[in-house]
Amino acid sequence: MKRPPLLLLHGTGGDENDLIGLGELVGPGSALLSPRGNVLEHGMPRFFRRLSEGVFDEEDLRRRAVELAGFIAQAREAYGLDAPIALGFSNGANIAAALLLLHPQALAGAALLRPMTPLRTAPSAELGGKPVLMLSGAADPIVPAANAGRLADLLKERGAAVRHETLPTGHGLTQADVAQTKAWLAGL
Repeated sequence: MKRPPLLLLHGTGGDENDLIGLGELVGPGSALLSPRGNVLEHGMPRFFRRLSEGVFDEEDLRRRAVELAGFIAQAREAYGLDAPIALGFSNGANIAAALLLLHPQALAGAALLRPMTPLRTAPSAELGGKPVLMLSGAADPIVPAANAGRLADLLKERGAAVRHETLPTGHGLTQADVAQTKAWLAGL
């Protein structure tokens, strides 16, 4: 069985190497695309600017989503890949959610680990049953539960097949994230 390619999108301060091990664990045999966010915040790579903790620069977010969609299209052509499943953590999950809403053709689905709602006003994208896994942390000091719930509802309203789980953890990743993501990907 051919595994879908994975687009690995790191969190703030990470780089293109951060999620390689996770990608190999949850998607054995999948092609891995792993770009580095090209925005620096106090020397830490991110995928888009923010104005403060939890407040995104939406103009920059939209511009960076266009750039990332272009990167995906170029990589697909260069390597003969199907549309990837995004596997994003924190800032990477947020840019993946924005891609689903702004450029739904770029992704086949997404595993969003500790995501927030990326846009105050989301476009009326048609997600046509794209699979989305959202894993939130019950004790996450960065992502309020209501914010993650709003994102799950937005994606469902636009036709995504969303599975949203809240794990007994904070913002960091755990073995439960690995196990749930691996099982979800295996079921696609």
